[in-house]
Amino acid sequence: MKNKTENSMESVEFYINDYMPPGCQCNLEDKIKNKVNGVINVAINPNTDSMNVVFDSTQTNEEEIISFMKKCGYECSVSEKKDHKKMEHAAHKEMKHKEHENHHAMMMKEFRRKTLISLIFTIPVLLLSPTIQKWFGFKIPDFGFNTLLLVVFSSIIALYGASPFYRGAIRSLKSGILDMNVLVSLAVGSGYLYSLGTTFLFSASDFYWEISTLVLFLLFGHWMEMRAVIGASGALNELVKLIPPKANLVKGKDIVKVETSEVQVGDILLIRPGGKVPIDGKVIEGETSINESMITGESKPVSKKVGDEVIGGTINESGSIKIKVEKVGEDTALAQIINLVKNAQASKPKSQKLADRAAHYLTITAIIVGALTFTYWYGFTAIGLVFALTFTITVFVIACPHALGLAIPMVTSISTTLAAKNGMLIKDMKAMEIAKNLDYVVFDKTGTLTKGEFGVSDIVVLSDWKEDDILRKAAALEINSEHVIARGIVAKAKEKEIKLPEVEKFQGIPGKGAEGIAEKEEVYIGNEALMKFLNLDTVKSKKELEKLSSQGKTVVYVATEKEIKGLIALSDIIRKESYDTVKSLRNLGVKVAMLTGDNKITAQYVANELGLDTYFAEVFPGDKSSKIKELQEQGYKVAMVGDGVNDAPALTQADVGIAIGAGTDVAVESAEIVLVKNDPRDIYHLIRLSKGTMNKMNQNLVWATGYNALAIPIAAGVLYPYGITIQPEYAALIMAASSIIVVINAFMLKSIKLD
Repeated sequence: MKNKTENSMESVEFYINDYMPPGCQCNLEDKIKNKVNGVINVAINPNTDSMNVVFDSTQTNEEEIISFMKKCGYECSVSEKKDHKKMEHAAHKEMKHKEHENHHAMMMKEFRRKTLISLIFTIPVLLLSPTIQKWFGFKIPDFGFNTLLLVVFSSIIALYGASPFYRGAIRSLKSGILDMNVLVSLAVGSGYLYSLGTTFLFSASDFYWEISTLVLFLLFGHWMEMRAVIGASGALNELVKLIPPKANLVKGKDIVKVETSEVQVGDILLIRPGGKVPIDGKVIEGETSINESMITGESKPVSKKVGDEVIGGTINESGSIKIKVEKVGEDTALAQIINLVKNAQASKPKSQKLADRAAHYLTITAIIVGALTFTYWYGFTAIGLVFALTFTITVFVIACPHALGLAIPMVTSISTTLAAKNGMLIKDMKAMEIAKNLDYVVFDKTGTLTKGEFGVSDIVVLSDWKEDDILRKAAALEINSEHVIARGIVAKAKEKEIKLPEVEKFQGIPGKGAEGIAEKEEVYIGNEALMKFLNLDTVKSKKELEKLSSQGKTVVYVATEKEIKGLIALSDIIRKESYDTVKSLRNLGVKVAMLTGDNKITAQYVANELGLDTYFAEVFPGDKSSKIKELQEQGYKVAMVGDGVNDAPALTQADVGIAIGAGTDVAVESAEIVLVKNDPRDIYHLIRLSKGTMNKMNQNLVWATGYNALAIPIAAGVLYPYGITIQPEYAALIMAASSIIVVINAFMLKSIKLD
């Protein structure tokens, strides 16, 4: 997949066609950046077999990067997705390919096959081993070729069974990288060659059964680990599976089933009740309710009528509708969401970079410790060669940096997919890392904390009419007007399902209001000038008028020719969700601020009503970023929440830029995080997820580093004087278990409650 950045910069996604074990990608990334001119950034995701490279196209190209990777021992190719024009190709087909044919799946099959074959040959090796016979008190008669069988069976296990590790070691050494494959190859190779020496060159106890069981457990551990990794990294496939493979194409009076990949812009599709919407479009016939929870996180079905947009992958719950296709391929909402999630999984928070470095140095440390272990036990004690070699092999095996390599990417994979399912699209995991430590969340007022609509906020009764009477008669008059105040009053009446009476002799009064006969009574609606024109006493209403005006609200009078019946106040209505949002954020210890171009009176009212910590009023769009900077200069970590268009400079200036209410247009350049729904409560959910994500990352790092810090000394024999040692085969199981534990811990993030 190729994306143009600014000028000559390009961002290209490559598929790595060879298995890359966790922990070695960091050095390879550095090598590509240092050795290939023009490469700006490299992000390798070993869990998805992908590599994203940002480079200057005037200095290098895709072919040079592929050639360099080949020199390093890795075959790779440009993602086919850049050539796909249909949704099926842009996402569904590509991910189907990934699901069934990626190298994690291929390696899992290989490890499973080699585990089973090694098990078959390990059983006779154990039975033929003199040490095992002695331990369990049985004796197999020597037929004259027992030793030869032992050598042959052990060789099959050591050479065939362990071959994936040898291939990986050769590849790593060609790249100038030391990884777990090198450690395993050293452990198995040294034990196997030593055993051959005891058979053909000198007399000593052999290592055949230890090496055979070591390889068996290594293979079994990697098989189980691969299963866990595929389960986690395959979470993205759940998004892809939302797209149905077939669509009902309307051709005249006929309905024809076609591949979703064949659908073109402008095609008419029939969506039956219970069916999935195959692609983005606009309703041209029928009404229904659509379940959009899998895309936006909105739990309630959304009503759709003619003219409304529908999103591919959502479910039609009730009526049949026809839609006109408006987007295909990478332009569809789901394709963009998948791209954002994949890019987020490729991005690296600081903790992952730290883990990658640690994994590299752990390998070097293991080799040094292994060499020192052998030197000490063989050269300075009377323990003997076999024991010294056993300790050395155990160190090599137990120190494999798989757990460190998996610790962060697994959490990233689960977190980004979980966020996407809840309508939160993470573009860069660094933003998630920062979000848990936010001090301030700054909201743009209009359309975020408020509805962005002029609506009725208060109805004040001043005579014998009730609230609904005032609203009903006012709306009956205003339905004839296009003024913004009129629309707000009529909308309130519709919201309350008030039936409006017929109005006779309606007439607008320029600069004052309007009049008409409703329910056989002359009704007036307008400003104070209209009341004075009618010679009506406004003293009784003055206190209420001043109170409402001090809150920045627009107030209109409703009267008859005899008296004022009531007041209707209108303003930009505060969303109900905003109250919950502010309360929830403050419970997390996060301060809340507001930016608005409104006057100070209006801003102060909204701030006081919501209980905000501070607000900035009368701010021009171009000055919003300076207000964010003011808070940052006071030492605060600041998130800015806006629409991603008018607020772009402020979103860029903030430590975390959050675009809210993006809907199907998720490609907001200025924000690191995009919220599909226009619901401020998702900010709280985001911070909760951020805290949960970073907790899992930290737990995995503590486990992985703590495991190695404890296991390596024990493997080297420091507790041998106390009778405590670890055999190589058990070291293999412990190493595999540590990797599986970090994967399972990452999976537990799915149970987090965001509310």
